[in-house]
Amino acid sequence: MTDSADRSGLMRTYAEPPATFVRGEGTLLYDAAGASYLDFITGLAVVSLGHSHPAVAEAVAEQARTLSHVSNLYGNTLAPEVARTIDRLINGGTGQAGGQVFFANSGAEANECALKLARRWAGGGRHVVISTENAFHGRTLATLTATGQPDKQAAFLPLPEGFVHVPYDDVAALDKALDPGTVAAVLLEPIQGEGGVVVPSSDYLGVVRALCSERNALLMLDEIQTGLGRTGHWFAFQAQGLQPDVVTMAKALGNGMPVGACWARAEVAAAFGPGDHGSTFGGQPLALAAARATLAVMEAEDVCGRARAAGARLADGLRALPGVVSVRGAGLLLAAQLETPVAKDAAAAALARGLLVNAVRPDAVRVAPPLLVSDADIDTALTILRDILSDALQTRADPVGADGGRE
Repeated sequence: MTDSADRSGLMRTYAEPPATFVRGEGTLLYDAAGASYLDFITGLAVVSLGHSHPAVAEAVAEQARTLSHVSNLYGNTLAPEVARTIDRLINGGTGQAGGQVFFANSGAEANECALKLARRWAGGGRHVVISTENAFHGRTLATLTATGQPDKQAAFLPLPEGFVHVPYDDVAALDKALDPGTVAAVLLEPIQGEGGVVVPSSDYLGVVRALCSERNALLMLDEIQTGLGRTGHWFAFQAQGLQPDVVTMAKALGNGMPVGACWARAEVAAAFGPGDHGSTFGGQPLALAAARATLAVMEAEDVCGRARAAGARLADGLRALPGVVSVRGAGLLLAAQLETPVAKDAAAAALARGLLVNAVRPDAVRVAPPLLVSDADIDTALTILRDILSDALQTRADPVGADGGRE
């Protein structure tokens, strides 16, 4: 697991990696020494079909041999097709929703599109966007401002104006902040992923929808982590029967290829005209070949149904682990809440045992395996987690000093 690569040429925006991988296949990653690792974080919920899925790999290879890029000065045949598929999935997979799509390269860019669209749609003095505390919407200046995490913002002040944060899952706070004279939109995650896999009350999103309709503000849902089958629905909002105005997505869309999308109801999308927004690489044939193949496999494999079934097995197993007090999330986006803040140590110990998980909070471990994960892989992951959590609890109960004596 030693990383011998010279990283001196890279900006120090990331911590030193605990492992470097050279190959992936399905649920497995391999390092340069040939050691294998069971991937239960999938590049932060990106590689939802597993690594190097043959259908996606072949689609990308064939497209690279055919046409990779022409810019948006010209058309390509893939963008309209993938846009129609996304629109159909927004409607649950049966019939078109009647919206339109802008393609980007990432989740942050998809959210940037949504933020600009909200201001263009509202016009005049209505430019404020309400988002929530503990949210994560991206690292660009605008999406960082929408992100409700002051520790991530502090080094980059002053931030753009026009953003208001309210507590997540707090209808009264949103009601107070939603001024129809100034607010253009409310931007929410249906489940806060990077914030700790936080699930709101069952009626929260429905009430927010009603308030937005009443005050003539857009309801914009950030489904970058939750979208495309991860929670057991094509989009998490579908569990509530909602009709959002704007939906952003990215992570799972290209199964590892950088592609994002912003969908909006047609009457909202119509606020944009030529020149209002754009992207040099957004919607290029190479990325969309991956998206088209990914979506086709997702539909053929019924990833929503698989996520519900596999998620139930995984959640039940997590609840039975030592030191786990609760499990939250939906489908195959789950967090195990620990009774003690040992998540970072547990994730490191899991890596040493060949399992990738993520310490999403000091006292919570996040798991987001591929949507095609097998029961056998789930059971293997649970066995590893059971061992390391048992060890962590024993260490805390019976600490031993470095010299072997009692502390």
